[in-house]
Amino acid sequence: MVDVTTALAPTLTAADRCDRCGARAYVRARLSSGGELLFCAHHGREHLPKLQDLSTNIQDETDRLTPSPVGAEADAR
Repeated sequence: MVDVTTALAPTLTAADRCDRCGARAYVRARLSSGGELLFCAHHGREHLPKLQDLSTNIQDETDRLTPSPVGAEADAR
């Protein structure tokens, strides 16, 4: 069974690029064979079924694409 999580470190940065199209990566798949693949949100969703068969875990940070509501940062303090 594949562990799909957002709690893996390190967090993906703007320097991490999709292996398919070069856009900013929000999904990291660590492969059972030892490598890793990075995908943008679009390609991550497209390839998720196959990635689940090939990966030991999948780091999904696509929730970072949704902006925080105005004032949410102040409410968190």
